[in-house]
Amino acid sequence: MSSVLHQLMAVLEDRKVNPPPNSYTARLYAGGDAKIGSKITEEAHELLEAAGESGDQGRRHLIYESSDVIYHLLVLLAFHG
Repeated sequence: MSSVLHQLMAVLEDRKVNPPPNSYTARLYAGGDAKIGSKITEEAHELLEAAGESGDQGRRHLIYESSDVIYHLLVLLAFHG
């Protein structure tokens, strides 16, 4: 796993143990599988929409939405240890 993913997972684990009051990640954890799962579904839908866009703007949108899906998937994995 790349060092960036290791760093991100460390932050996600820390947010689980020490949830800051205004943390988006902590709010996802508080909502459990239902909240995290709904975000994954939402972001996956947006990813598929972005995949249909053309040109450089479409490519940038695809990358952006891909990172959202990956982030929320990592949150789910961290939630389940």
